[in-house]
Amino acid sequence: MQHRAATPIDRLLLDPLLHDRRAQQRASQALRCLPFRLAFYRTVADQALSSNELCRRNDYRSLCRGTPTPDRIEAHWIWLIQLGVLRREVDGQGLTERVRLTPMGRTLLAQWPDEIPTATLLDRLQHGLRRRRPRL
Repeated sequence: MQHRAATPIDRLLLDPLLHDRRAQQRASQALRCLPFRLAFYRTVADQALSSNELCRRNDYRSLCRGTPTPDRIEAHWIWLIQLGVLRREVDGQGLTERVRLTPMGRTLLAQWPDEIPTATLLDRLQHGLRRRRPRL
């Protein structure tokens, strides 16, 4: 019985560290492209927050760029949940509308002690494509 040589796709599927690195790179790029500031992620590291609560806060400008709306925030949060940066909080009745930071999110944010750097134009283009066509 002959064994065939591993292809690059086989190595990708078999190397969980490479898969984790790529997931972290995608998530890191998303953090730089989305409107949330480091203060937002520090807040959800300590306490759960809903999109409505974020929009009602007097200090929302310190947490995100632009004027937030609950629908836009939820769309960003769903993407960050898919990437593994945020998770929905769970209470006695199941998932809530509030989010918290995941361990992967904490790891990624540790690389930026002051503020999340602004994404380059290329990063924004790649992020936009990934978000709309995740398999590309």
